[in-house]
Amino acid sequence: MLVFEIVIALLLGGAGLAALSRRVGTPYPALVALAGAVLALVPGSPELVLDPELALTLFVAPVLLDAAFDASPRDLRANWRPVASLALGAVVLTVIAVAVVVKAMVPEMPWAAAIALGAIVAPPDAAAATAVLKQLKPPHRLMVILEGESLFNDASALLIYRLALGAVAAGGVLGWSAVPTLLVVTVGSVLLGVVLSRVSLRINAGVEDVSTAVITQFGSTFAVWMLAERLHLSGILTTVVYAMTISRTASVVTPARIRIPSYAVWEVATFVLNVLAFVLVGFQLKGIVARFDRETWWEYTAIAAVVTGAAILARIAWVMGAAAVNRWRQRRSKSSPVTLSPGAAVLVGWCGMRGIVTLAAALALPTGHDGVAAFPYRDLILFTSFSVVLGTLVVQGMTLKPLMTRLKLDDDGEVDHEVRLARVETLRAGLEATQDSPGTEMATLVRRRYELQLRRARQLLDEHTLTSSGRPSASPWGPPTADAETVRAAMAAGRRKLAELRANGTIGDAAFQQVEQELDWSELDLQQLLLAESPG
Repeated sequence: MLVFEIVIALLLGGAGLAALSRRVGTPYPALVALAGAVLALVPGSPELVLDPELALTLFVAPVLLDAAFDASPRDLRANWRPVASLALGAVVLTVIAVAVVVKAMVPEMPWAAAIALGAIVAPPDAAAATAVLKQLKPPHRLMVILEGESLFNDASALLIYRLALGAVAAGGVLGWSAVPTLLVVTVGSVLLGVVLSRVSLRINAGVEDVSTAVITQFGSTFAVWMLAERLHLSGILTTVVYAMTISRTASVVTPARIRIPSYAVWEVATFVLNVLAFVLVGFQLKGIVARFDRETWWEYTAIAAVVTGAAILARIAWVMGAAAVNRWRQRRSKSSPVTLSPGAAVLVGWCGMRGIVTLAAALALPTGHDGVAAFPYRDLILFTSFSVVLGTLVVQGMTLKPLMTRLKLDDDGEVDHEVRLARVETLRAGLEATQDSPGTEMATLVRRRYELQLRRARQLLDEHTLTSSGRPSASPWGPPTADAETVRAAMAAGRRKLAELRANGTIGDAAFQQVEQELDWSELDLQQLLLAESPG
């Protein structure tokens, strides 16, 4: 009961810290991490050990799916070079740097365990950075690179992590023999993600109840992850492919009355999981810190500080070096590849805050129960991992806003322009769909409304200004009258046009999601009118 009371109190505290973080322009995980650190030092707080096999599934699967669902394949294709560079090169360099540093400081630690620590702290958490950057509106391309990196650096880091765990269990080290395994795991994960997305779409298409739909979504997410792990594939890569594939058609098969509340539930769930991850790490650190003597405390603190510095510097060195090489190649070949400016490279290099994936991977290390040998130096690795998360969130997270302000990387207006264009095209398609509708009073009202909205949307497109529209409302569909058919035809035409604009690359997913949300609210608003006009 005490643990439950503490968790509830910290969830409420997390909500307060999130509100405070928005005011001061700091990622809320930074403040939550500080709360977790305080929890580990509070006398009388309990020690709680989470099942290692549950940690990655519980904390990473839903958070990763939520991020991958919003990813834009068009934008990722356009920026695949910097995304791949960060997801592979920066991760590998960080793993090597951390492994070498910790092996030098703790010579008795096996290389596989040192590599596991490097893999744990290698993947940055883009959510922490984008939470701040979205308030400051940087160029859209930087957001694409950071969010795209976060999808794939988790996969590459955790593949190395899994191999390191296997090497520890086998008493060996990583070598070239692991390459075929990596290839099989990568290809198998991609194929499994695509297949499972088709199955999930068929299941979800028949669900009409909101609560059932949300439970099905969460259940499917965990099922995808667990099936991939049972098949010895990458749960992260499978989940990313699954989410990105399903998002292509989910907007067509999922009605607005289900999509709007489900999005709200997912947002709350990811927040709760982030808070709980820091809480559970705090509980586990409680037992670890209690076993420290003064000498061990200083030794572990020194190792954690050096590893944190190595993780930060490795990313900065890779980003700055890769950007400089690309600019040099651009000048030599006189071509126009997409490169990062020096200011953009500084920002991307500094956005290396670690988060929930690092915490979950550290919690997932074997604890030594039920006949399973404890992972070597588990206490040191868990302490160091949390220190890296805390250090990067506090040092980098709290300085990101002033750095962004100093660099003056302004919004390029790309998403705003695509939003305005999508509004015009979807409203035009909806208006055309009402031309052959019966001349009832409701049909005339719908056409008139579309005409006014289209006129305003064209004005905004010409003026290059952006406003938001829509207001919360929720009601079921009215009876199947001719007026309802008019509304359905208009909304369906608008949605088909919006999907077409995304499919042919005219707009990206950021614009698609914003206009889709506006269409959802508009659809619910029109449904309210139908309900009010319907007899009985």
